[in-house]
Amino acid sequence: MTNPVQNRPRVEAPTASESDIEALLGARHWNPFSVLGPHPIVSNGETLLSVRVVLPGASKVWVLPRGSSDAIPAVKVHPGGFFEAILGPVGLDFRYRLRVQGPGEAVWETEDAYRFGRVLSDYDLYLLGEGKHHENYEKLGAHLLEIDGVRGVHFAVWAPNAERVSVVGTFNDWDGRRNPMRNLGQSGIWEVFIPGLTEGDLYKFEIRSQIGGTIRLKSDPYAFHSELRPGTASVVHDLNAQQADWHDHGWLTEGRKRRNAFDAPIAIYEVHLGSWMRGEGNRYLTYQELSERLIPYVKDMGFTHIELLPIQEHPFDGSWGYQTLGYFAPTSRHGTPRDFVRFTDACHRADIGVIIDWVPAHFPRDDHGLRLFDGTHVYEHADPRMGEHRDWGTLIFNYGRNEVKNFLIGNALFWLEKYHVDGLRVDAVASMLYLDYSRNEGDWIPNEFGGRENLHAIEFLKKLNELCHARCPGVITIAEESTSWPGVSMPTYLGGLGFSFKWNMGWMNDTLEYFTRDPIYRKYHHRNLTFSMLYAFTENFILPLSHDEVVHGKRSLLDKMPGDAWQKFANLRLLLGFQYTMPGKKLIYMGDEFGQGAEWNVDQSLDWHLLDIDYHQGVHRFVKDLNRLYASRPALHEVDFDWKGFEWVDLHDWEKSIISFVRRARDGRELLVVLNFTPTPRESYRVGVGAPGFYREVLNSDSQYYGGSNIGNAGGLHAEHVATHGRPWSLSLNLPPLAVVAFERS
Repeated sequence: MTNPVQNRPRVEAPTASESDIEALLGARHWNPFSVLGPHPIVSNGETLLSVRVVLPGASKVWVLPRGSSDAIPAVKVHPGGFFEAILGPVGLDFRYRLRVQGPGEAVWETEDAYRFGRVLSDYDLYLLGEGKHHENYEKLGAHLLEIDGVRGVHFAVWAPNAERVSVVGTFNDWDGRRNPMRNLGQSGIWEVFIPGLTEGDLYKFEIRSQIGGTIRLKSDPYAFHSELRPGTASVVHDLNAQQADWHDHGWLTEGRKRRNAFDAPIAIYEVHLGSWMRGEGNRYLTYQELSERLIPYVKDMGFTHIELLPIQEHPFDGSWGYQTLGYFAPTSRHGTPRDFVRFTDACHRADIGVIIDWVPAHFPRDDHGLRLFDGTHVYEHADPRMGEHRDWGTLIFNYGRNEVKNFLIGNALFWLEKYHVDGLRVDAVASMLYLDYSRNEGDWIPNEFGGRENLHAIEFLKKLNELCHARCPGVITIAEESTSWPGVSMPTYLGGLGFSFKWNMGWMNDTLEYFTRDPIYRKYHHRNLTFSMLYAFTENFILPLSHDEVVHGKRSLLDKMPGDAWQKFANLRLLLGFQYTMPGKKLIYMGDEFGQGAEWNVDQSLDWHLLDIDYHQGVHRFVKDLNRLYASRPALHEVDFDWKGFEWVDLHDWEKSIISFVRRARDGRELLVVLNFTPTPRESYRVGVGAPGFYREVLNSDSQYYGGSNIGNAGGLHAEHVATHGRPWSLSLNLPPLAVVAFERS
């Protein structure tokens, strides 16, 4: 190679244009790689190499050729910090470093980000533009790389209407002039490889809009780690390094499919990690502490799954995570992303599935987030009739834009594939399906056919479910959908949306309305108990008693119940017994399993001291035994989504507020369930059965062990040859007050 020092001409004037230099120093240049770094120039008929650098605040700069001891001084051709060195006739593959002297005497060496070429391929850009890059998180965001023997971080971001985008952070004094990014044309994507950065570095994107030149400082939409609030910076994180923390291969190959099967017992414990339990000084527990406390607790109680309220990074505690901004980052409130990996891995090793709440329906307006990301409506609709959820003060994704769909679908797959979660509970699906959701007439825009269905959102949800199930066999997707939209949990090839399950909001609303009434009036509302069976098998339902029912003045489940203390606890046990014996998978919110007395408060721990009180201990024991019974009796879970698994014995005794039914397993084994919704015990209450024999009492919520009055049937009784309810045999029962009893024939 020619010695770059030989015959090196002096820089008499910058070889870059004055307008380029001014634009770079003013942080306005849309294509910095066309000016900075190594560029060929022609001088006196000879092709030389110019190395141009912008380093505001530097007093001197030298170019250090690789493999040479020479230090070639660059000329400061603009006082704002624009330097240029002219080298001899060397190729564009010339390797070098920079030596920099600051305004004082400090001198350091660094690589020049502008000597490195493109990282993203044209194929990447094509897939991202088409919305078909399902590993988009592998390309966009911040990624530790080694290029040409140099380690650093590659940054890429989609900002199609930006005039200039820079990476700013602690490493460059948050100065947008120092690391402007390469514009990759019509793709709208910007990228740069910054040498020397490493895991833990803080960064954001500084974006100058084409519209009015406004400048916005944005967190990385694809960041894998975020600062703990109130900080809003993104944090460089090595996603690949955390793969060594997984030890759940057996779960992924066998356990997940078994746990998530339609014929399996699914009992979900819904948890907000920040308020399940607190540490000293009311601090959050770490993911490690939650592994040590929450997982054994859930296992001991017999739940099969933990469902986490959104654990993606969010700025406001009071949103419970539902105003997500860090879509790819587990919240730093409890530790690092690797800590969350270990938590999920520990769940799997304990044979517990992990479901996370996922929020593609809306996002908050925080300035560092997705709103007006590049000064224009990139992620959201521009028209507020399409782009705003006024009820929640949030914005709506533009599901018709390829890049936005790709962002969301890639994010869903990210949690399933990189964090091994076993299911996604999709929040607020109804708000996505309907253009007129919670809107007055004239305040929404019909679809192209004049209807109120959001066709783009429907297409998105179908594609989401198809890809999740195809790429991650055994995972489940759950829709929180509160309308009568048909086929939510039907496969897309049959015209459905493709979810695995749907929350049965109708059952929940009818049931809680019934239970809040004084028992003397319940007979007038008997249909609340039975109506849901008219549609119980139209979807794959989960019966939810969720967080939404114990906040905002709705009171705790226990406090909803009428009557004195004894009746409140009896009613709560009855409610949970009704839920567990009806068709459908189960979900209860943390605290309901021991009778939390106060309404849920996101800012403090559950009232665990209540377990020192007998009544609360009784509910706790009852839920544990319910889970054991539910898991051990196929009749209660094998055939949840077909009439073959359920049969009314008597639904007409509204006068006494009693119902009875049979749950049936695939092999025909039955469990008889009878529920008395009044505080009046019923002696010699006759219930029809289909065969003679001894019927063992396997559940009685009125047991003294649970805090009841201990009225029952002495462990079981023989059927009598007395026909009733269309059955040739019957049982003459002692029905305890406000209780559920269940029997199996031995």
